[in-house]
Amino acid sequence: MCDLCNHSPHLRGCPNEPPPKAIHECVWCGSSILEGQDYYDIDGEPWCENCIKSSRTTAED
Repeated sequence: MCDLCNHSPHLRGCPNEPPPKAIHECVWCGSSILEGQDYYDIDGEPWCENCIKSSRTTAED
């Protein structure tokens, strides 16, 4: 049991909580996609939300 949050496993946000585990790596920027984070699976490849947002464009005539 943790001395700070008095729980096992730790409550979210406890300073003794272990860091989240990297589950995937974004195919575009290479950043880690951590356990619990949302990401996009495009043709079986993981994309982080930042890369999806930065690649958004508006169609123009």
